[in-house]
Amino acid sequence: MTRRYNFCAGPAALPLPVLEQARDEMLDWHGAGLSIMEMSHRSPEVVSVAERAEATLRELMGIGDDYAVLFLQGGASTQFAAVPLNLMGENGVADYVNTGQWSKKAIAEGGRFGKVNVAASSEDTNFSTIPPQSSWQLSADAAYLHYTPNETIGGVEYFWVPESAAPLVVDMSSTILSRPVNVDDYGVIYAGAQKNIGPAGLTLVIVRKDLLGKAHAQCPAMLNWKTAADNDSMYNTPPTFALYLAGLVFDWLQAQGGLQAMEVRNRRKAEKLYAAIDGSSFYANPVELQSRSLMNVPFTLADDSLDKAFLAEADAAGLLNLKGHRSVGGMRASIYNAVGEDAVDALIDFMQDFERRNG
Repeated sequence: MTRRYNFCAGPAALPLPVLEQARDEMLDWHGAGLSIMEMSHRSPEVVSVAERAEATLRELMGIGDDYAVLFLQGGASTQFAAVPLNLMGENGVADYVNTGQWSKKAIAEGGRFGKVNVAASSEDTNFSTIPPQSSWQLSADAAYLHYTPNETIGGVEYFWVPESAAPLVVDMSSTILSRPVNVDDYGVIYAGAQKNIGPAGLTLVIVRKDLLGKAHAQCPAMLNWKTAADNDSMYNTPPTFALYLAGLVFDWLQAQGGLQAMEVRNRRKAEKLYAAIDGSSFYANPVELQSRSLMNVPFTLADDSLDKAFLAEADAAGLLNLKGHRSVGGMRASIYNAVGEDAVDALIDFMQDFERRNG
């Protein structure tokens, strides 16, 4: 079997050892005579899988007992609504920072449930920068400050934590588990699974427990974090197979040396790819140096008429899903945890060969 290199922004590459273990356990999970997909979510087997996944995640991220860990459905986009419904209250206000397409979606959804103050925006630079906090106009009475630490489409990333009197709420979908974070800095961390956690269909919410129980009276039960916490994320049937796979990913991360080791590896991959882009007059990256994402690397060709040829030849060379988002164009390499250094090396070799033949 020949596996190709997958640079998709999501659903993204999964670690090969995880896929192999899931394959081996597919028909008969631990001698039970059936798949984990076929078991009741109330069964001791599935409950044990969920408990182990949570315990391993807490260890990896250093999550204290004052935080609830929720395994939910609906993707991070559902949390765009859940956040204001759980935190904004009636007639409330919240601060948002706009640094890209996912920030814009969160802002639009937040505005459906209360007053949104866009404290800062980098739209005037085509989302190629992170506005310095000195330029932010924060509300005195904000229920929370929401921002997106990494924008997958534009490839911009915060490498600092904003200062805020209000709880920080972050959509960490594309950076979670790629390096250590201080969970105590945040009121709420939420993330779709399909980049560094596991397959699509699972959403992680880490919420400080003192923020539970503040939901709007009209908040649906399925979006109420306290309901989820009170029921151990099993108010309804959770995405059991996705949760099982996430647990295997957490185990794999521990085996790699934890998040400190992943940060070293991820920085090395990104630095290598950016160096190849910057060392060429054929390729360019539009993001300011200090805001370049470690997870999503957009780049353009000097002659965009060669884009189709680049993508076709990359695909033939086993380098998949390099087309940039339609709103940005060009190329994008997403180099999440499961994308190995060998994949980045292969991409750089191809880019240099393509330049020699077309430059």
